[in-house]
Amino acid sequence: MTKLKIKSGDTVRIIAGEHKGQEGKVQKVLLDKNKAIVEGVNEISKHEKPSAANPQGGIKKKEAPIHVSNLALIDKNGETTRVGYKTEDGKKVRFSKKSNEVI
Repeated sequence: MTKLKIKSGDTVRIIAGEHKGQEGKVQKVLLDKNKAIVEGVNEISKHEKPSAANPQGGIKKKEAPIHVSNLALIDKNGETTRVGYKTEDGKKVRFSKKSNEVI
């Protein structure tokens, strides 16, 4: 299992693919697939059959996962940056490699 540098709650920008340039907040990270679900980006239409919980059925919009290699973290200055790790006061923290600030 790999360690990802993007966490849920981070603001990211899509840097490759069909949705290049769009920004959003990471809702969930799928560690086993190296993918993340970004709010408002890569929406798909999914047909749902009528059921007891949803008697109407119909077409629902849903966010699909995006590979983390296509995401770049946005720091406090609004620029994309890479993420590094360092220890401060005995704790491991993430920092922006561009501005050297703790995230």
